[in-house]
This record gives sequence, structure tokens and C-alpha cells, in this order.
Amino acid sequence: MDEVLRHRGRVVTSQDVQFIRELIEREPGATRRALSQRLCEAWGWRQPNGALRDMVCRGLMLALHRAGHIQLPERHHAPPNPFLQRGRPQLVEIDSAPIACSLAELGELELRQVRRTQDEALCSGLIETHHYLRYTQPVGEQLKYIVFAKERPVACFTWSSAPRHLGARDRFIGWSRTALRRNVRYLAYNSRFLILPWVKVPHLASHLLGRMARTLSADWQRIYGHPIYFVETFVDIERNRGTCYRAANWTVLGMTTGRGKAAPTRAQNRSLKQVLGLPLVRDFRQRLAVLP
Repeated sequence: MDEVLRHRGRVVTSQDVQFIRELIEREPGATRRALSQRLCEAWGWRQPNGALRDMVCRGLMLALHRAGHIQLPERHHAPPNPFLQRGRPQLVEIDSAPIACSLAELGELELRQVRRTQDEALCSGLIETHHYLRYTQPVGEQLKYIVFAKERPVACFTWSSAPRHLGARDRFIGWSRTALRRNVRYLAYNSRFLILPWVKVPHLASHLLGRMARTLSADWQRIYGHPIYFVETFVDIERNRGTCYRAANWTVLGMTTGRGKAAPTRAQNRSLKQVLGLPLVRDFRQRLAVLP
């Protein structure tokens, strides 16, 4: 194979480069965004939910441009980076009257998915106000939940795309590097879990984790066009023991390396975290090993 570049799992050949050059020549007035959309359509490059993989394709074209293989048109403007300019969520004040009862007495609980709804700001604000790590914008595909009891918020969850490389998890699953690259989208990361501080209900946390395990995959399928087979999280064992996760049948997989994905060296640059995971289907290993 005449490989010129490999980008996000896609091999780009010299024939592909020639196709892109001809695409640019045919549409001399097109913007970089328009060209990437045309290329996605030509290649059938879509996300599982049917949306064009426009940003990934634009990154591929930029890599080819920087390597001298193609010549992209000049940028029309430099849009602001929302990840750099995004403000902190607003601090939230809600009814904080104590809730102290049994799980049965708490009554019916509603797990409401609030991503891209009018309640999303409430979820982010509650986490910013009451979680010890505060709010961090989830990465990639993401869902957010508020748990309501009689229309009063009692808990919040945020879920996002899983890290691409996590040694303890990858050894537990036992998948190949190729399978990991292709199938990591079937994993989700529980980035925040908050029980509001005035809510004192024994076994509520593990109960909600169990409810989430039965709900998450179907919601992900509905919004992103694919299911979730495995979920994971990190626990700072210097601060808590992660008892509610283990009570909800999550398994301790090992420890992080303390380096993070952007570490410039192999030296530890952050605290070690315990890695916990939960399969959502019995044959998760077989499904995650499948190559398309």
C-alpha cells in the first residue's frame, strides 16, 4: 500500500492525495470547511449517528497541507476557540433543605438526561458549586444527568468519551491496539458523580449507579447512534474509597500511572487514581475485539 499519512485510524494513500488535490482545483472558491464536508461526503465518512466527520476530516487535510502534500486555501477567519474562552458555569442556589430518609422513603427517582436541554446549565452549575473537583467540560461524546426526587435535584452525573489509552483497563479487556483504536467509542467515562451535600440517604449512590448501568447505553444509542459496552471511572483513594462503585458491582482494575495524556515525559505529574470498570453486557470482550 502506498501510504502517505495515517490520521485517526485512516490510511491516506497517494491516490487519496490526488483526489483531494482535484477536489480543491474543482472548487477554487470553497472554504476549508466546505472542502472537508465535500470530502466526507465523497468518502462516506460519517459518525455512527450519521453526521459528517467534518472536524476529523479537516484535521486530516490540515496535516496533509502542513506536510506539503496539498495546498489548502487561505483561512477566511480564525474563529474563537470555545474550549479556551468558555466561562465557568454559574454558581447555583436551590432548595437545600436537608433530605434525610431511607431510599424507600425518598420515593420515585427520575434520571433525566439534560445534555442540550434547558436543564444542562443547572447540572453544570450544581457540579461547579458542590463537587470538590468543580466542573470540567466533558470531552467528545457526552451525556449529563440530573436525578430528581419529587422535582428536587438530588444528584448529578456527567459521562464522556473514554480515554484512548488506559493501561489497567486495556489489560482487563485484553483487546489489541487495532481493536482499541476502532472500538474505544463503545466505552464511556464517568467524569463526575455528585450527591448533593444535604442529601443523606443510605445506599442512594450505589442505587443510582445501578440505574445508570441500565439506562446509559440506550440513551447513547439514541443520541450518538451506537451503544456502550463498558464504563469506567477514576477514584482518588487519598480522598475516598469508592465504596458506592464497588457496591454497584464495579471492579477495581488497577491504578493510573499518574502521567496524564499530555505528560511531556514518563515522570509522574499528578496523583495516582484507582481505575474501576463495569461491563454493561456479558460478552463485552468479544464485542470490543471485533474489527469492522
